[in-house]
Amino acid sequence: MSQRPNFLFILIDDLGWRDLSCYGSTFYETPGLDRLAAEGMTFTDAYAACPVCSPTRASLLTGRYPARVGVTNYIGGHSTGRLIDAPYIRQLPLEEYNLARALKAGGYVTWHVGKWHLGEAPFYPQHQGFDVNIGGCHYGHPYKGYFAPWQIEHLPEGPDGEYLTDRITDEAIRLIRNHDGSKPFFLNLWHYAVHTPIQAKPEDIERFSRKAEAMGLDKQQALVEGEHFPTDQKRHLRVMRRIIQSDPGYAAMVWNLDWNIGRVLDALRETAQLDNTVVIFTSDNGGLATAEGSPTSNRPLAEGKGWMYDGGTREPLIVRYPRLIQGGSTCSVPVTSPDFYPTFLELAGLDPIPEQHCDGESFVPLLRGGSQLRRDAIFWHYPHYGNQGGTPACAIRAGDWKLIEFFEDGRAELYNLREDISESRNVAQDHPEKTNELKARLAQWRKEVQAKIPQPNPAYRPG
Repeated sequence: MSQRPNFLFILIDDLGWRDLSCYGSTFYETPGLDRLAAEGMTFTDAYAACPVCSPTRASLLTGRYPARVGVTNYIGGHSTGRLIDAPYIRQLPLEEYNLARALKAGGYVTWHVGKWHLGEAPFYPQHQGFDVNIGGCHYGHPYKGYFAPWQIEHLPEGPDGEYLTDRITDEAIRLIRNHDGSKPFFLNLWHYAVHTPIQAKPEDIERFSRKAEAMGLDKQQALVEGEHFPTDQKRHLRVMRRIIQSDPGYAAMVWNLDWNIGRVLDALRETAQLDNTVVIFTSDNGGLATAEGSPTSNRPLAEGKGWMYDGGTREPLIVRYPRLIQGGSTCSVPVTSPDFYPTFLELAGLDPIPEQHCDGESFVPLLRGGSQLRRDAIFWHYPHYGNQGGTPACAIRAGDWKLIEFFEDGRAELYNLREDISESRNVAQDHPEKTNELKARLAQWRKEVQAKIPQPNPAYRPG
């Protein structure tokens, strides 16, 4: 490649695998992202490194699994139940020579726009290799809501009522239109949407309220009451599972997000930069399906954000780069968050830095139409209770097999994802040799990355 590409890395907060029409949703509408998929490659088996946000974000930037970095929970999170949360680092360490620093050293201008949630002020994007930081702070979601005033650090306040997703998009477009082209750019566009609170423009909510009524979704049971939460602070509450996509407010947020992404792509097209820009679209964890209003459903995947099942970790991933990728193609090879660092470096024509991104593998061969990578397994470690009902666990996927090991009682669950995408049939007893093999590999991996293990809670009282 004679001309180094720009990078537009779009990361959505809490967007589920099934939340795009090009991924099978019949209620949500995403014409802009459907077009992106038609012009690029859609991954069916892309995974976040963790079922919650901060660890995935740290993994994306470092090319390391969260357990190796030490950021294993969303920053600020702490819960107890039968176990005590494992300790974790509450910022992206400054000594991590991350993706932004590597691209900047390689001649790129580096911009961060949107959510950060990787530590307090000394650890903000402008201290982590980014030339520009707009809206990146310690916030995990818009505490003041999506309508201005937002009171978000490094984001100038908008007029009262301005919608946050629109404004973040405007800032990204301004950077693109003002870019002089002397250097390639890396635009890290990390939206706060579609994280709670579920707030959207009234006219968009009305649009999907009418659609829900026309489809008869408003008359169907959307939520099913389940078991009590396993954590001390939420034990009085029950898990509420959404079984159909029917929430007009959430659909409206997805609709607005899709429109705004289209605006960014239009800006690239109008400035003649689109075809020399690698556009990557993905999410940081599974859709919120079991708590906090349970605004979406990830079915046929099991559970959602905060859980170790695929509903908590499997993500939409779309990559557009016409110089390399055949439009409308799909890839079923599993990829995961640490893979982005070496992938960006290879696309930029920069040397790999394996001592840094040691857990990632470039998936450029897949973008070229290949059908495999060198590794044969990916791993997860979440030694915490999710706010959404999940319990501390770790997991491995090797080929079609996925094993989850739960720290509360040591039980192992084994699934064949090709035969059982919903993880509804635990076949551990039917395949003892495979179960033991994967448990041994998982234990060895935990030792290698020095994973922290949650400890028994002496104050725990069942019931």
